[in-house]
This record gives sequence, structure tokens and C-alpha cells, in this order.
Amino acid sequence: MATKAIKARPQFASSVMDELKKVTWPTRQETIRLTIVVIAISLIIAFYIGIIDVLLAKALELLTTKR
Repeated sequence: MATKAIKARPQFASSVMDELKKVTWPTRQETIRLTIVVIAISLIIAFYIGIIDVLLAKALELLTTKR
């Protein structure tokens, strides 16, 4: 059984290389543009979650402080 696995490895690697040749890779410009989009969206979401976190912390503080 182990010999089948060993024999299959080169064929698997060859198949992987053949599939990678079929991939349409993005251009450098597309990669840069999409990276900027991902970073911008991540910052917007982080800012939104940060605001919600601060508001919820203040609300909890108001609910738990002694008067």
C-alpha cells in the first residue's frame, strides 16, 4: 500500500503543476488595487467595531456604576 502512495506523488505533483498553468493570474496592477480595497474595507470595519465597542463599554459602565 505504501508503494502506491509513493508512486502517486510524482503524478500528483505533475497534476498540480498542470492545473496551476491553467490559472489566470492577476496583473501587478490588479493585485495592488485589490490589496488597497481589502485594506480600506478592513480599516472601515475596524473603525465601526471600535465605535460599537466604546459605546457598549460606556453603556455597561453606566449600568454597573453605583449612584
